Amino acid sequence: MNEKSGPMYYNGIYHEFYQYNPDGSNSPSLSYNIVCGHSVSTDLVNWIGLEPVLVPDTPSDICGCWTGSATILPGNRPAIIYTGLINMEKHQVQNIALPKNQSDPYLREWTKAGNNPVIQPVMPGLNSSQFRDPTTGWIGPDGLWRIAVGADLNGSSTALLYKSEDFLNWTRVEHPLYSSKSFDMWECLDFFAVLSGSNGGLDMSSAIPNGAKHVLKMGMDYSDKYMIGVYDLKRDVFVPDTVIDDYRLWLRIDYGNFYASKSFFDSKHGRRIIWAWSNETDTSSDDVAKGWAGIHSIPRTIWLDSDGKQLLQWPVEEIESLRRNEINHQGLELNKGDLFEIKGIDTLQADVEIDFELTSIDDAEPFDPSWLLDAPKQCREADASVHGGIGPFGLVILASDNMEEHTDVHFRVYKSQQNYMILMCTDLRRSSLRPGLYTPAYGGFFELDLEKERKVSIRTLDDPTLY
Repeated sequence: MNEKSGPMYYNGIYHEFYQYNPDGSNSPSLSYNIVCGHSVSTDLVNWIGLEPVLVPDTPSDICGCWTGSATILPGNRPAIIYTGLINMEKHQVQNIALPKNQSDPYLREWTKAGNNPVIQPVMPGLNSSQFRDPTTGWIGPDGLWRIAVGADLNGSSTALLYKSEDFLNWTRVEHPLYSSKSFDMWECLDFFAVLSGSNGGLDMSSAIPNGAKHVLKMGMDYSDKYMIGVYDLKRDVFVPDTVIDDYRLWLRIDYGNFYASKSFFDSKHGRRIIWAWSNETDTSSDDVAKGWAGIHSIPRTIWLDSDGKQLLQWPVEEIESLRRNEINHQGLELNKGDLFEIKGIDTLQADVEIDFELTSIDDAEPFDPSWLLDAPKQCREADASVHGGIGPFGLVILASDNMEEHTDVHFRVYKSQQNYMILMCTDLRRSSLRPGLYTPAYGGFFELDLEKERKVSIRTLDDPTLY
């Protein structure tokens, strides 16, 4: 399994749709028989796997049912719009599917629209093999539905914009929702509204309050990046607050193993939830032996920071129902190079929260802005074994008795001209002695006002699946 294809909450049930390879544990991107897998849950923690809801059996998806999104239409009718592969050259079109029986709480059977494909790549300069992943629909001030589709248009990454009266018949708008020459293709687009100062979510199918910001999220270069801006209703375009030419400096949803994320509005709790596909570090032969590959991350609540500059995330509160046997330590004093073992954790899974209070911030090393272009490189060069002015400090997880195998999650503090920059690293390079595994160092920088509060907090959900 890999990319998500439209999570949603409907009539008391959470639904997760995703690309799934029924023929084995090989990557779905290597198969021409990708189906739309389906799992359901009442609490976002315990899931039931059901039969696939879409299989490649029509001309508009005969070589694969790829990623899409779910939208709740008027009359409480759910719909999936998804990408179909029509030939071995991976030419892509967009299709609609509707539930066969809305009274079935699990929505186990779906019917493809008779007019599929509803959107085709018919315009000059559009690469038909780079035209996919339609967004959840939203309604404009004219009462028409809109969606965006990621595309490579004349070598530029583009969010093409389409309109519809009935969600079945679509017309391309002459101008895109947004376009950039910084990259050639955006996939797994997401477009949603957020409100500064509130951790509540907004339903894109309803009226969006004045003053709301919008987020355009895109998958590119194996990471999920995003922009915050405004949706200009008169021009029907997204206008980012800040335009940065180098995509490596764009905001990121996550700095680790997290890709092809998709969000949805959870009407049960009035929140927006996001989650993504994560690949394990195993070899291909390991995947074949165990019979599966690919997992989805823990669902997270996502909202806009009070300053309106970045998104904040936190694991959904339902995850705390898994907690058992609390271990608590307070008032520990650690000096540079100290290791404190948290005893009593006799399981491979753990939910760990730590607050680090800094006694002084005077020794912070100077920050080099060029590091922003490649934070993982800085994590590799200034790893947990390299002492700095402030740091490293953090958590060592899944460690062997002799520390030959372990994973480091740590921070380091730098001083820029305006503020303090925190380097956050997850270093897998010593996570296993086995050769051939994918064990990179992940990392990213974020600003923190340590003058206001000299505290850095960390929460890790530890699970050996990814380490």
